[in-house]
Amino acid sequence: MPEGDYDAEKVEAKWQRKWVKEETFKYPGAEDEREVFSIDTPPPTVSGSLHMGHLYGQTLQDFQARFQRMRGKKVFQPFGYDDNGIASERLTEKELGIRHQDFTRREFQEKCREVCKEYENQFTENMQSLGVSHDWTNTYKTIEPRVQKISQLSFIDLYDKGREYRKKAPAIWCPDCETAISQVETEDMEQQAHFNDIEFPMASGNGSIVISTTRPELLPACVAIMVHPDDESNAHLAGEKVKVPIFDYEVPIIEDEDVDIETGTGVVMVCTFGDQKDIEWYQAHDLPLRTAIDESGTMTELAGKYEGIDSSVMKKKIVEDLDEEGYLLDRERITHDVQVHERCDTGIEFMITEQWYVEILDNKEKYLDAGDQMEWFPEKMKTRYTNWIEGLKWDWCISRQRDSGIPFPVWYCKDCGQEVLARKVDLPVDPLEDEPPFEECPDCGCEEFEAEEDVFDTWATSSLTPLVNAGWDWNDETEEYEMSRPELYSFDVRPEGHDIISFWLFHTVVKCYEHTGEVPFDSVMNHGHVLDENREKMSKSRGNVVAPKEVLEEFPVDAARYWAAGSKVGDDFPFKEKELVSGEKLMRKIWNASKLVEQLSDEDIEVEESNLSEMDKFMLAKTDELLEEVTDHFESYEFAKARDKIRSSFWDTFCGDYLEVSKQKLDTGDYRGTQHTLRRVHERYLKMFAPIISHVTEEVYSEMYDGESIHLSRWPEKTGIKADVQKGENAFKAIAALRKYKTSNQMSPTAELEKVELYADVEGFEEEIKGTMHIEELEMKDGRPEVESQISEIKLDYSKVGPKYGDKVGELEAALSNNEWMIEDGHLEVADEKLKPEEFDVIEEKQFTGEGEMIEHEGITAVIK
Repeated sequence: MPEGDYDAEKVEAKWQRKWVKEETFKYPGAEDEREVFSIDTPPPTVSGSLHMGHLYGQTLQDFQARFQRMRGKKVFQPFGYDDNGIASERLTEKELGIRHQDFTRREFQEKCREVCKEYENQFTENMQSLGVSHDWTNTYKTIEPRVQKISQLSFIDLYDKGREYRKKAPAIWCPDCETAISQVETEDMEQQAHFNDIEFPMASGNGSIVISTTRPELLPACVAIMVHPDDESNAHLAGEKVKVPIFDYEVPIIEDEDVDIETGTGVVMVCTFGDQKDIEWYQAHDLPLRTAIDESGTMTELAGKYEGIDSSVMKKKIVEDLDEEGYLLDRERITHDVQVHERCDTGIEFMITEQWYVEILDNKEKYLDAGDQMEWFPEKMKTRYTNWIEGLKWDWCISRQRDSGIPFPVWYCKDCGQEVLARKVDLPVDPLEDEPPFEECPDCGCEEFEAEEDVFDTWATSSLTPLVNAGWDWNDETEEYEMSRPELYSFDVRPEGHDIISFWLFHTVVKCYEHTGEVPFDSVMNHGHVLDENREKMSKSRGNVVAPKEVLEEFPVDAARYWAAGSKVGDDFPFKEKELVSGEKLMRKIWNASKLVEQLSDEDIEVEESNLSEMDKFMLAKTDELLEEVTDHFESYEFAKARDKIRSSFWDTFCGDYLEVSKQKLDTGDYRGTQHTLRRVHERYLKMFAPIISHVTEEVYSEMYDGESIHLSRWPEKTGIKADVQKGENAFKAIAALRKYKTSNQMSPTAELEKVELYADVEGFEEEIKGTMHIEELEMKDGRPEVESQISEIKLDYSKVGPKYGDKVGELEAALSNNEWMIEDGHLEVADEKLKPEEFDVIEEKQFTGEGEMIEHEGITAVIK
């Protein structure tokens, strides 16, 4: 190995280039008959630079990929770019300072492709700089023609199976993005608001009712008032009518058992639409439709004098006018959860629009069963999946009113509206540019068609990643769906953040289960979020974001990988720089220890087990134990446990104990068994570290051991060598005790000790102890040295003696300090007082009565003479 310190920057860059250039991690294909380990890798959204979540998530899946390769499997770990959908559109608009509405669909799509290509190149460079072992010959983009074809095939297959429908109905709508969205794309956001108590005059002119609402801007969309039939205060109103203030039109009062009597006044305004409940009441009571807010969040003509203004402005203006006209009776500030679009944090609306849906509500039990068929890491994350499915209230809306996306392969007859789908053999198609597959409508014979302008929801495509990577396609000759890489499916693992269980994971189960009848992956690894050091979620608004680029400018990649392995999979955890510092120290320890091993040993030495010392056998047996534990931890995605066990054993047992013992032995003679063991054990540690600390282990392995990359080498196997592990551990504890004795007495590590009596069973390890600690005579003893108990301190119980003796406590303390006390019959006689046993505690310590100095350390006792 080279002289000098470890140059992480140089080494890491070298191996990252070499791994990519030599295609070290390329998937070998079906012709290689080894067992497959396939990873359904998450394609990061092409919407900006990397964040710590990318580094963390990508590195976690890489631990498993590298481990499984070393287990002898052919690993499929592609890399994907999610450049399809709203995120890419927003990136393009922001990057170029444009609005998508100002361009034709084709023009804007081309601009999206150009911007995304730049970010894709940046993503590739950044990911390769993390040392993640992706197969860079197997990449995909969620907007590329191959993926477009599979996405459109998916649509046609589900349509043919009767699992899709188009319907004009209330849909969740984002007024900022101006598109329908699905339930999974909404989230709750805590916001400040007001409960407004508004007086509604009775149409009869006799009295009024009061309604509390947080959305006064929906007054022109009011279609009914609801009361509970058991509400003694309001039930008598059912059948009456009220006038909507400001807008002066009448709506009926209807009774319904779903009214929440405990909230507000118990009288509820129904608008079309303020929330999911409004939709349910609209449908249940066949109420009229009044659309007061349009697709862009602007007030419609129904709003009268407020037409054309933004709904948020309307909210303020209508409150002022209600107050001025005497309808606003009270206003209370509150904090409540508002449903927003997770992409832009804009409050959602509900619009009557025509959308495409995948039918899912009728198959909830199937999807729950699919969840049962998968293994969850950690197991608790399955609850999130189950709760999401059980709480579903909407079928999956898959159509979006955007420009950049995969188009629906659909045309509509201009006369009868019949849907006409593209032929599978013609895919991918764009109905806005391509001709329909028929010259005339199959139903009515009309020769004119209208193209579907909507595009697929991005999750409708991202959910197909297992089928994309398995090569799912339509065979026109056999008229069947086939996979070009069937050995990959079902995938062994889906790695992802726990926040997208309801997004990516659920929709993938839906799509793949509907297409193949099988679960798309055998197991799921859900990782947590990276928090700041105060355990707050990182966000740009808080100014607490830590970028990987900043971290990697200061620390090596291996240190970041060490940090990533430090948390329990599934848990959110804080970013702590001290973990990176610890990782960097470990890298240096591996480097320096490896150089020492190389100096002390010879890689060509082979010896029989009979020529190994008890210490050598012990070290091999200990690493057998470690190997078994670490292997189990890797298999169970317990990376933190694996990391900490390897580090502790390497740092303490190997470097701190065995390497020091070996150095002393080899200084005094030719111990071929020890040289052999040093190499063998050292190589095993390198391999166990390799999945986590990938660069320094590759560098050391390439310098010290002939052959291929350490990441393509075989995972260590147990030697099966038997040893008395307890005696070996006792020996190392004895050495540690004697080393501590020399340090505390300011003695040189090589200072001679004339005689040591050791009260521990270290049979077979005596020579290693003597040689390492430079002991002339080592005598083994049974039992324990002769000791006697002596009182070292008397502690008063001040809670008892304080109230009883008052000012005399000082005299008691002085007498104790001067050893002017006596204990007789369990009582303490001091300062002319006789204290009861419960008023004091006696602290005793053992005193060695023999010749020499007794030391104790971790249960080991020795006497130095």
